[in-house]
Amino acid sequence: MDNLGLAFELLGVGMITVFVILFLVVIIGNLIIRFVNEYLPGEVSGGMVPVKGPATGPDPKKVAAIASAVSILTRGKGRITKIEKR
Repeated sequence: MDNLGLAFELLGVGMITVFVILFLVVIIGNLIIRFVNEYLPGEVSGGMVPVKGPATGPDPKKVAAIASAVSILTRGKGRITKIEKR
């Protein structure tokens, strides 16, 4: 029975250690993301760039809906640069 107790003790310590390390990875990752977004912003384009191509492009109503959704989700920081049909 002594070995079983030691096994459960090692199991508990190992699980707690893994939890703490993963928690630290998430916290540090979020801090790095916030730091980069705050102090090292990417280039902001002037909006959608007109693309020369076939006359049959995406529906303007759908483009407006997508642009509105991106603007709401990114709080005005995201921009649509290209729309491709896949």
